[in-house]
Amino acid sequence: MSARELERVEVLGRVKAGTLRLITAATMLGLSYRQAKRVWQRFCREGPTGLQHRQAGRASNHACDDGLRVQALALIRTKYGGDVATRFGPTLAAEHLASEDGLVVHAETLRRWMLAAGLWSRARQRRPYRRRRERKAHFGELVQLDGSFHRWLEDRGPAPCLITLVDDATSRSLGRFSAQESLWAAVAVLRAWITRYGVPQALYTDWKTVYVRAATEAERLAGVVPLTQFGRMCAALGIQIIPASSPQAKGRIERNHGTHQDRLVKKLRRLAVATLDDANAFLARAYWSEHNRRFARAPGAVDDMHRAAPSARQLDQVFRIETPRVVGGDWVVRYHNRWLQLERQSHYAPAQSTVTVCEWPDGHLAVVYRGQPLRWSELGSPTSRAAAAPLAPMAVPRPPRVTPATHPWKKTGGAMPRSVPLWQAIQR
Repeated sequence: MSARELERVEVLGRVKAGTLRLITAATMLGLSYRQAKRVWQRFCREGPTGLQHRQAGRASNHACDDGLRVQALALIRTKYGGDVATRFGPTLAAEHLASEDGLVVHAETLRRWMLAAGLWSRARQRRPYRRRRERKAHFGELVQLDGSFHRWLEDRGPAPCLITLVDDATSRSLGRFSAQESLWAAVAVLRAWITRYGVPQALYTDWKTVYVRAATEAERLAGVVPLTQFGRMCAALGIQIIPASSPQAKGRIERNHGTHQDRLVKKLRRLAVATLDDANAFLARAYWSEHNRRFARAPGAVDDMHRAAPSARQLDQVFRIETPRVVGGDWVVRYHNRWLQLERQSHYAPAQSTVTVCEWPDGHLAVVYRGQPLRWSELGSPTSRAAAAPLAPMAVPRPPRVTPATHPWKKTGGAMPRSVPLWQAIQR
């Protein structure tokens, strides 16, 4: 079963247990209420296997021939392409392909083909004004994530970053101090939220490269959605990342920062907290429970849209950096100027194949090939190995060889020709 079908099994299982209403389950699954009722009836009648797509493993009934796609794109490149001012849009190109070339292709199908081939790009106009966004109705439907640099410890310590998560529906907050707004700092806060409340539906972030990044030219032409390491982790958990276009769009968490910069600074001053460890201990022990009791509000709907939290082992497999690397001819993988020597084993990665180097927050590494971990040992850098190797002794030149006077060559009065055998020269 696919991830979406497994998610339906989990959500409908909560409906069957009586902890979730069907209308809320329809919103979580992105279905209309009528369709949710049909899926619910199939789940009650056939169990979890009834939610598997009936077309799984079979070709689409409406799939177009690959030859038609190649022919249509070739005609668009030669006849209907060009720059932004002269090229044909998908709808107009579909009409001319049908009238002039006899190729009948639906406009939306042609639009997908052109986007994938880099022959078309979406050009949307920005709205002239922004409308104030209402709160989400459910707890866990949208969680805002942002960091705030401030003199939290005043002159007693450094100026760290407070990374905070704020639920959009309830204003319930959770956060941690860190030296920088880095990947592992954001992962630590998100993992703490998941452990306490569950997996949220979506995260609302800014455009920092830790969370999202713009697509490169090659990715844009290929229609590939770029993912950062944090984005890949969220995608593995089924969390959608929504980047905000302006600070005003994250007004709720920005106002929350102002509250912390007033109240939290004074509380830390009274306790004479001077280190990040002590500050994080105070946040976990007293501050967040008191803050949520004071400022949190009831959601518009009673249903909790958090998904069940994975186990600690599963979270360890998600919250890690995964980097593809190519195995060298000597079965050595280079990663951040470190040389990892692979050992022979049953799942041995052949030379020039691609493996995945995984790194965890504590710094330990793993090399994975086709889902299987490989044994490896670390080598020193080539420079350090060359410096550590002892110098080879210099070769002493061998003295020239002097032919003795009794040698058969001397008896013949000169060097023996190569064509005369040695036994003949001795007989002479």
